[in-house]
Amino acid sequence: MPRPPRFDVGELLDAAVLLAAAGGPAAVTMSAVAQAVGAPSGSVYHRFPGRPALLAEVWLRTVEGFQEGYLAALDGDPEPRTAARAGARHVVAWSRAHPREAALLLYGAEEFGRAGWSEEHRERADRGNERVFARLGVVGAALGLTGPEGRDRIVLALIDLPLGVVRRPLRAGHPLPPHAEDLAEESAAAVLG
Repeated sequence: MPRPPRFDVGELLDAAVLLAAAGGPAAVTMSAVAQAVGAPSGSVYHRFPGRPALLAEVWLRTVEGFQEGYLAALDGDPEPRTAARAGARHVVAWSRAHPREAALLLYGAEEFGRAGWSEEHRERADRGNERVFARLGVVGAALGLTGPEGRDRIVLALIDLPLGVVRRPLRAGHPLPPHAEDLAEESAAAVLG
């Protein structure tokens, strides 16, 4: 019976999150992850064929975790204004609960080397984004916000403004202010009218 792996993928990705939160995507190298967990570099290469795969997996695991909760918040109430407010609030609440992961996501997939990811990783990222934008389209349609201006209004209210609330404190390494969720929710409600 083979010996169980001493360093699992989750542990390696957790280390990569910490490195990315502290030093950005450039800090996430195979050797830095190995050193962070006290593993030989071969342990990292055994689980990820190269740095692009490591960067893709740390990005995707993080963004998919966020998206799961975000979609649940948007689906949590049949009334579209209430669902929209919950979605805006979720961005901040998730960021507060996961500050390192939120700091990582502020960089974006391109900065995590999306151009060098495998086709499977790019497709996985695209599927997640498509699910989010499809759900935002449903909320927008229910609010009568259609066409290019309507889409822009929904994206501003439910993505851009909540991210704006968290971006500055996270980038500065400060905790989110206690009123951040309320600010995101109220801003979204004001933009949506």
